[in-house]
Amino acid sequence: MAVIIRQWKTDDANNLVKYANNIHIWNNLRNYFPHPYTMEHATAWIDNSFVATPVINFAIDLDGEAIGGIGLIFNTDVYVLSAEISYWIGEEFWGKGITTEAIRQMVEYSFYYFDIVRIYAEVFENNKASMRTLEKNGFYLEGVRRKSVFKNNAIMDDYIWVKLRP
Repeated sequence: MAVIIRQWKTDDANNLVKYANNIHIWNNLRNYFPHPYTMEHATAWIDNSFVATPVINFAIDLDGEAIGGIGLIFNTDVYVLSAEISYWIGEEFWGKGITTEAIRQMVEYSFYYFDIVRIYAEVFENNKASMRTLEKNGFYLEGVRRKSVFKNNAIMDDYIWVKLRP
């Protein structure tokens, strides 16, 4: 099983729709991640991914197939040395260590190419698997923002996980 993060390719669009168009994935992401996820969404996302240099949004590739995505959201103003990591993979690949490896690669890439000192992730309270994946990568729980997320007509906590530049 070879896991790499790599730049999106135009021919990844079908896999992007195949794996991203899943309510269980959408339930763990911000609302700006579309659901249902269409070919138009995939094409726009891939086209937009070519704009950033260096690349900040990658496909998670398993044995040559794009099965998810991982990227950075940079902060501004006084938070300019912090970036948020975000990620998802197709449901059939959950629990296999793939996301753990993709996060490891993304953190290494991020600290090498960008002048940031802090990478963090925001995880909804019900996503314990994602929290464990971050913990395996040396992230620590910095805090919990109580009742800060409103998703699917439910209010829930948001867990903030952090990794500092070594």
